[in-house]
Amino acid sequence: MRVTFTANGKPVEADDVWEGESLLYVLRERVGLPGSKNACEQGECGSCTVYLDGTPVCSCLVAAGQVQDREVRTVEGLADENGELGLVQQAFIDAGAVQCGFCTPGLLVQTDALLENDAQPSDNDIREALSGNLCRCTGYEKIMDAVRLASARKCAGNAGKGTAE
Repeated sequence: MRVTFTANGKPVEADDVWEGESLLYVLRERVGLPGSKNACEQGECGSCTVYLDGTPVCSCLVAAGQVQDREVRTVEGLADENGELGLVQQAFIDAGAVQCGFCTPGLLVQTDALLENDAQPSDNDIREALSGNLCRCTGYEKIMDAVRLASARKCAGNAGKGTAE
């Protein structure tokens, strides 16, 4: 089957898609957006989190046919049109929240979604929002620091590109 949808603001088309193929597979292997990671394929780790019509979802659990004529935004879509890192992406770098990087795409999307709904989340709100995203390297403290930093920069109206606080 053929699946057409919008990915990061651009129309895309994938041909010869098997009806049970996951959105994650289509994004990585057919559309050329490899940012979302394939770890558990069971929706348990969150590394494949993307926006689907503005809502974060585990793309490994979404059948490709379900995205027909819908809007998908991946971790690549968090950067601006010129490829400049987005506020959340830069905060993760500046806070040292990226180690092996496997969980990072899902954490970035989920953090972006959190800050869209609550620019000043409490630590408990952050933990709750990120509870579906597993990280084996960081111990989460640097991730918490990154979300706090992104929140502060968002509230200050400053993308904070390249500046650690």
